[in-house]
Amino acid sequence: MRIRALAAIGAASALLLTACGSGGTAAPATQAAAPQTLTVLAAASLTETFTALGKQFETDHPGVSVKFNYAGSSDLAQQIVNGAPADVFAAASDATMKTVTDANLTAAKPVTFAKNVLQIATPPGNPKKIATFADLAKPDVKVVVCAPQVPCGAAEQKIEKATGTALKPVSQESDVKSVLSKVETGDADAGLVYVTDVNSAGDKVQGVNFPEASQASTNYPIAVLKNAPAGDLANQFLTTVTGEQGQKALEQAGFAKP
Repeated sequence: MRIRALAAIGAASALLLTACGSGGTAAPATQAAAPQTLTVLAAASLTETFTALGKQFETDHPGVSVKFNYAGSSDLAQQIVNGAPADVFAAASDATMKTVTDANLTAAKPVTFAKNVLQIATPPGNPKKIATFADLAKPDVKVVVCAPQVPCGAAEQKIEKATGTALKPVSQESDVKSVLSKVETGDADAGLVYVTDVNSAGDKVQGVNFPEASQASTNYPIAVLKNAPAGDLANQFLTTVTGEQGQKALEQAGFAKP
């Protein structure tokens, strides 16, 4: 009886060792990646392109959520200087990025990833028959522009000086999307926005090119912010924007190469 009992115990021990050796109870369970949030502050004119890139970034990085804050670059730069937590800043001008770099708030030197130029947006059919920048100064044309401190507003004022044409806008908006909205709703006969904004609006507006726009093209710089809560992800997103995937998406939206 004692021999049989010892044999049974030995068999049980062998089975237990086999199970442990095969990874049964000893192998740790695979854990899902902890959820992470990447916060990106970006110029309003990047809305459509960056939103699409953000969705793809989330697909490529399971567990990551990309949170965007779109607004006028000058407003975003001031938010960063005032301590707003964020990982990445993408501006629509070198001047607004300089506000952040002068405060020593970027982790590295900003990288220019695109260029853009202004275009006149009118309601479909161009009711006022606007064909030139000078047409925007006609007294019967209600024109809307960006505020001077916003990159699109600074570019518009540069063209005014270059052409000697003084506009009298019915309103000055905080970003290009607000300008575009005024045209789409019929509150303005024309608005000065970027080529990419006209493209994204589809048939809601009509674009009018003018040669003077080339005199005020604007750079789009991007930078990872110092002390970014999600620094590694921020660097990966910057690589996405400046790499083949990002550049292709930007080009399709109408942005020019840096």
